[in-house]
Amino acid sequence: MIAKPMTKTQLVAALAERMGSDKKTAATALDALTELVTQEVSGGGAVTLPGVGKIACRARPERQVRNPATGETMTKPADRAVKMTFAKALKDSVNG
Repeated sequence: MIAKPMTKTQLVAALAERMGSDKKTAATALDALTELVTQEVSGGGAVTLPGVGKIACRARPERQVRNPATGETMTKPADRAVKMTFAKALKDSVNG
């Protein structure tokens, strides 16, 4: 059975409990972390979250794609994509 993902409210409550503070402080900390990661990655950098993984932006070249509805081939322009590489410690804790 697949568990439902943790919501932001649940994450803030759990973070507040672990920090030993109130939910407002935990929400502010989570929002600040999200803002920092977004700013760094959108600028082309990378952020490593120890024990979790690395979030980075990578460039994807121009490529040929096919419209599945019509079968038409078209050129998709170059763009950037966010990639997350998970830490070995996290993978090991999940698998055993």
